Amino acid sequence: MTRIAIIAAMPAELRPLVRGWRHSRANGVHLWRRSFDGGEWIAACAGAGVAAATQAFVEVEKSGEVDFVITTGWAGALREGLAPGQACDVSTIIDARTGERFVAASPPNDCWLVTSTKVADVAEKKRLAATYSAALVDMEASAIARLAAMRGIPFYCTKGISDGYNDQLPDFNRFISPAGHFKLARFIVFALLRPWYWPALARMGENSRKASRAIAESLLDLLHEQGHTDKRNGYPNHKR
Repeated sequence: MTRIAIIAAMPAELRPLVRGWRHSRANGVHLWRRSFDGGEWIAACAGAGVAAATQAFVEVEKSGEVDFVITTGWAGALREGLAPGQACDVSTIIDARTGERFVAASPPNDCWLVTSTKVADVAEKKRLAATYSAALVDMEASAIARLAAMRGIPFYCTKGISDGYNDQLPDFNRFISPAGHFKLARFIVFALLRPWYWPALARMGENSRKASRAIAESLLDLLHEQGHTDKRNGYPNHKR
């Protein structure tokens, strides 16, 4: 039986992919499962940051060993030429905290991602781009890459771009709890009182939705290439 784990931070990042899958929650982790002949997809998210990503991966492993893992979700662009809304296959992940580098199982390319401990604003994006020559920034991928390396299993990384290199956005870090959960109600109140952010937030919302759809298509293509899907209907081969 082949078990494929797909780890993201937020449910909205996975929504187009997991529509119709069996959903459950365990220990604060959202889980979605879809079976196919000879195997299972299992998607999970527990929040933003490496600790939450680790929690999601551990919860997935409780029901069986993982054969390979995909780290996915939204990321910020570190290059002007990368347009929000698209999905990118990442070849190398860098942990900004430790300096470790992890090479994905996908074909080599120049799309590198750096995992930061916080949501990067414009100034931080410029610093990360200059320091690591990376194309994208997120908060989780290095945790999944490290866990995959420890277990000797391949990992893939597909990220959807939610915000551009020069986008001026609020400081989201103040609305992320220590457990990696986004404090949506507090953020809504904050945003309602600051109308100058509304256009940028509207663009980000639309770009994030596009990015989630692009992620779903990219992952279906990847899994189809490996014989784990029926691309005609976009789902694993099984009787629905």
